[in-house]
Amino acid sequence: MKIDFHNHFYPTEYLKKLEEWGHRYEFTHDAAGLKIVKEKGARFLGITPQMENAGKRIEDMDRIGVDIQVLTLSTPNVYFSTRKRNLYLAKLTNDHLAEICQKYPKRFASFASVPLGCPEDAMNELHRAVKNLGMKGVILGTNIDGNHLHVKEFWPFYEEVERLDLPILLHPMVPVHPETLTEIPIAVIAFLMDTTFTVAKMAYYGVFERFPNLTLILPHLGGTIPFLLERIDDGYKVFPDFKQTIPKLPSEYLKRLYYDTVSFHRPALMCVYQTVGADHMVLGSDYPHVIGHIGKAFSVIDELDIPKEDKEKIFGENGKKLLKLQ
Repeated sequence: MKIDFHNHFYPTEYLKKLEEWGHRYEFTHDAAGLKIVKEKGARFLGITPQMENAGKRIEDMDRIGVDIQVLTLSTPNVYFSTRKRNLYLAKLTNDHLAEICQKYPKRFASFASVPLGCPEDAMNELHRAVKNLGMKGVILGTNIDGNHLHVKEFWPFYEEVERLDLPILLHPMVPVHPETLTEIPIAVIAFLMDTTFTVAKMAYYGVFERFPNLTLILPHLGGTIPFLLERIDDGYKVFPDFKQTIPKLPSEYLKRLYYDTVSFHRPALMCVYQTVGADHMVLGSDYPHVIGHIGKAFSVIDELDIPKEDKEKIFGENGKKLLKLQ
């Protein structure tokens, strides 16, 4: 069983609205005709055909050997417009992904997008998506209108997600001040930094202490979290303010999270494996993003010098538990 938790899907109608309501977004095309989405002049996404077409995805899944993809709406998700429009986009997206899952129930699962900028709307859409549409979890951006995920206005939502026993998958957002980062495409480095900041803040400011059963899946091997784990703990030891919010080292919380394998660099994968173990890793490909690679996502894990049983956990056994599959 191979379950891909990190991939990109954008309903065509969502993309039309993103372009129509753009605000800070602009659509251009590169020399090959690939549709490019930019924010504040910084490229962060190229729309490939498979991002809109479930049939094309299944062809690639069959070719590579992917059993299930967890479909989610990635950046900029449903946070960038007015309250009414954000809720409209969430419902549009969730309905569309649910239709795909109903059409191909053995190939796809989906996580709900919710307009967390308005927690009341997010709560209502969460219940609708889970109860009426059968969605298996939630996708959140690493910042919501510039707020990282530690802020307390989001805590009632986390409480409900924890009560429902749903996993939350994070996907990076463009950082609040990307102006100094535009020389390098946002997806290359800035995305990983936003993941690092939001997850570290959630640990330091007590989210994981308050919600011990909250299940988070972190993208791109957790940004730089595994590589900075000792330094994050050292910060807790030497800066007394954090001892007022959490009673133990941040690493004790961070090691219980899940880390997707969207990195095709074996030493990086081994760092995460040695830090949190195979029980806390799930498969990711970043397919069909131009920076993703569905083939390498599998071959690089096959090539790791770890037990076969651990590879099976990463490929799909952990994913089956998170999705509550038989």
